[in-house]
Amino acid sequence: MMSDKPRRSGRNARLAKRAAPPTVNPAPPGQRGGQYRPLSEADLRQVYDTALRLLAELGMGEVPDRLRADLLGAGAQSRDDGRVVFPKALVEDCIAKAAKKFTLHGRDPNRSIEVGGDKVYFGTGGAAVNTLDLDTGLYRPSTLRDLHDFTRLQDHLDNVAWFTRCCIATDVPDNFDLDVNTAYALLRNTTKPTATAFTIAEHVDPIVRMFDIAAGGEGAFAKRPFMKCHISPVISPMRFSDDAVDVVYKCIEHNIPMSCITAAQAGATAPATMAGFLAQSLAETLASLVMVNVIAPGYPMVFSNWPLVIDLRSGAFAGGGGETTLLNAASAQLSNWLGLPSGVAASMTDAKGIDAQYGVEKGMTSLAAALAGGNLIYESSGMTAALLGASFEAFILDDEMHAMTYRALRGVEVTEDNLGFDAICGAILGDGHFLGADHTYQAMERDYHYPKFADRTQPQVWADAGAETVWDRAKARAKHVLGEDGPLYLTTDQDRAIREQFHILDH
Repeated sequence: MMSDKPRRSGRNARLAKRAAPPTVNPAPPGQRGGQYRPLSEADLRQVYDTALRLLAELGMGEVPDRLRADLLGAGAQSRDDGRVVFPKALVEDCIAKAAKKFTLHGRDPNRSIEVGGDKVYFGTGGAAVNTLDLDTGLYRPSTLRDLHDFTRLQDHLDNVAWFTRCCIATDVPDNFDLDVNTAYALLRNTTKPTATAFTIAEHVDPIVRMFDIAAGGEGAFAKRPFMKCHISPVISPMRFSDDAVDVVYKCIEHNIPMSCITAAQAGATAPATMAGFLAQSLAETLASLVMVNVIAPGYPMVFSNWPLVIDLRSGAFAGGGGETTLLNAASAQLSNWLGLPSGVAASMTDAKGIDAQYGVEKGMTSLAAALAGGNLIYESSGMTAALLGASFEAFILDDEMHAMTYRALRGVEVTEDNLGFDAICGAILGDGHFLGADHTYQAMERDYHYPKFADRTQPQVWADAGAETVWDRAKARAKHVLGEDGPLYLTTDQDRAIREQFHILDH
């Protein structure tokens, strides 16, 4: 009658089975978000209506001539003071035309991801000028070698879905050399979807030639672009950036997907009130959306509305905290409500070391952003010290944190088998426990995440093994990965061709 009688195996056999690593990832990247909704339907409408009013009545300042002509040709209007205002009909037409889903390609097609809908992916970002040294445990200026090493390290991390350069190579001149060597580091060390930035538009054409070499020939990159561009064409409050707008035009010319990032700071470049901040920041990101879709309707753009917070007592940027948690979740909800591919920033702890502050700030902000349905969660891996620092150990630990978040997003699947009526009866009428049951073994691999670095041993076992902290284990893992010769994702011929045409620096 009972179909799930527990196996009568010995205790050692059961323990060995339970200790075996799972063969199936119970919750890979791309789990569904949207469960956390800090804004009501009425709140969403009020924020959106205020954003539309800001665009229609106040509009945008410092509009470059080329963009001004395109906007006015599409129905925008010029005020007497030179600001360009966007009628509601123009904005809503651009929202309707905008890309709702698109693929971020990896050079390895198996690593590509689809952006949009309710899928959530953790990735990277940032421009840290300091790196937490693996040996000294102290911060020092970030180098080109660090950028290569960070790229190599994250290539091993299953829960980091794409890689944007996380640090600035401060040992490279801030000119074309910096842009080309940053892009080269990504090409050489990963086949995940990647992202970089261009200082000025003139750097785009030659770097795309480098991408073509890696992609297989002239024009190959544009057919399947594996690197997107991070651009901030709007500068808060409510004005365009001339150089960044030029980069937008160049990216569209080469079919480079874009994350158009608004990064207002509450109380500094946007209102200190949560609602006022959300209204202005939404208006600014919509201005980027209008710009892109006037130039090229339906172009692949991540609607990257990144609410940032400062400590109003000091003016210092605050990457963690309850306001960051709330605002980025609300931003993701607004973007999803509009049906746009969303990007937010989370896990930007203010902590300098791997400590309790680090865990609380990263865990709260990243989980809230994921639960709210942020499609791409930037800055979520490796960043410390309010984005001024990056850490190899943090990359390892954040990858494990992402696995836990993906598991939370997966939720509970309620089926007849999972409800386990027969398994419950079998255990109670049999051995009195569930440890040896088929029902348990099946759930063990299918439903549970097993951390690699968090310690679940008894206190005495932990002490006898050396009383290592999770930071110790993460440091050892990072050193192990970086001590190995990892895969190089450029062939000898490709690397030679790139070096013949570009000033590639040793690292």
